Amino acid sequence: MATNASSQLFQPLAIANGKITLSHRVVHAPLTRNRGVPLNATSTPENPNRIWIPGDLIAEYYSQRTTKGGLIISEGIPPSLESNGMPGVPGIFIPEQAAGWKKVVDAVHAKGGIIYAQLWHAGRTTIPHMTGSPVVAPSATPWDSPTECFPYPPVGSTEQVKYVDHPPIEMTVEHIQQTIKDYCTAAKTAMDAGFDGVEIHGGNGYLPEQFLSSNVNKRTDAYGGTPEKRCTFVLELMDALAQTIGEENTAIRLSPFGLFNQARGEQRVETWTYLCEKLKESHPAMSYVSFLEPRYEQVFSYEEKDQFLRSWGLEAVNLDRFRKIFGSTPFFSAGGFNDQNSWGVVESGKYDAIVYGRYFTSNPDLVQRLEKGIPLEPYDRARFYGPFEDNAFHYTDYVAANAGASSCSIV
Repeated sequence: MATNASSQLFQPLAIANGKITLSHRVVHAPLTRNRGVPLNATSTPENPNRIWIPGDLIAEYYSQRTTKGGLIISEGIPPSLESNGMPGVPGIFIPEQAAGWKKVVDAVHAKGGIIYAQLWHAGRTTIPHMTGSPVVAPSATPWDSPTECFPYPPVGSTEQVKYVDHPPIEMTVEHIQQTIKDYCTAAKTAMDAGFDGVEIHGGNGYLPEQFLSSNVNKRTDAYGGTPEKRCTFVLELMDALAQTIGEENTAIRLSPFGLFNQARGEQRVETWTYLCEKLKESHPAMSYVSFLEPRYEQVFSYEEKDQFLRSWGLEAVNLDRFRKIFGSTPFFSAGGFNDQNSWGVVESGKYDAIVYGRYFTSNPDLVQRLEKGIPLEPYDRARFYGPFEDNAFHYTDYVAANAGASSCSIV
């Protein structure tokens, strides 16, 4: 069996301003899987369950993918009820949720792993049926597709709901400040539960990126109107987070060239360059930064994405400018990496670590497979997002390969 063990992917990496040393650079991506346990088992249209708890199955899933000294970034965790964007997603805003996440953290730590909590606010990418409150966003910008629907029908219905029928309300300054407090409370709760750090989901068209995107953020106050002002919310959030849990425990995920959830703003290079310069200046001891590859998109193909990039004059864009800005801050990248295209990437100096998502779903032993050259099991896209009647199927039932044994080929 061929081995890739000499790759720098399997060399140590210091993060968290030197507080934590990873034993390798294969990072488990934040992956929404919708496998939480409902707080209220009985859910009716009149009284729908809107809160989920991480149960034993979730703890088993993360434990299976833990390696000694390996970094796992959790699925997106809503810091408040208002922020939740999907059913089955466990938040961290009630004690039962915090207790559930402690079990997850303990399971990872028992195997010598490191785990960060990713905090995720859906913003305008949800519906009132999910949260029990109005949808919120930087501006009251409705969905620009008249037919696009929220993927899950409301409780008691089989019909999906159109986003455009539930436009967001514009957040007041007081609401913005309360949201930042919600993030900080959740971050402190996460650290108290034993998480090793906290990552803010600042990409994929969710609330922080909604503030960064000119097509969504139409404000003319301190939070919008120019590339610099559109960065205000994210910068204030990271400042508050650093004050709450320490900047060495904070991280952020960014997708400067993403399209997901209608993030189609202009002035991309100007906006994210300014954001990154200010983040590096304000928080030089930040744990790490995590980016998505420019050509990678969750919905569109590489060819379709290239068409968008060309239309913006960004066909040759890469992450080099951001790598240079952040300098010694550990720099991660995700998006389409597998056992064929990972080699030589860290050695090139482009990134310090590679973040893997889809193949971690079907390969709990992904680190070993990459290191030993064992073929990867194909993932089952239909089982990415629950909830399902059998939440364990193609979630915790994938079997680790034995070194030297044959396995399924990549698809």
